[in-house]
Amino acid sequence: MAVALQAMVDIARFRVLLEGERDRKYALLKALRQDIGSVSASRKNSNVDDEHDPEGSTIAFELSQASALMEQSRAGLEQIEGALERISDGSYGVCVVCGAAIPEGRLEARPWTPFCIDHASGRR
Repeated sequence: MAVALQAMVDIARFRVLLEGERDRKYALLKALRQDIGSVSASRKNSNVDDEHDPEGSTIAFELSQASALMEQSRAGLEQIEGALERISDGSYGVCVVCGAAIPEGRLEARPWTPFCIDHASGRR
């Protein structure tokens, strides 16, 4: 079934799409690590009470935001890596729950998805 599906879905195009998204995630993670390092260094070297700084957001808030973005990016990277593995093993475009073909429109919107629409939404 996966072989027939791969003939219908342009696997090479989705591989390129996923590899590009993976590269963007790696770049974002690198930038976020640098931001967190910069904010942490400024916090360490500052005598300012960041909790009462009238000039804007607190350093703790900025660190929290950057950490949350990092976690989201890591999770997204794991999904992308999983999709690339499915391309390699021939199971890309097939729902991991029921084995049904994932519509190409869904793969266009979420090329890393391992689920058909029904299983992604929990309807089954």
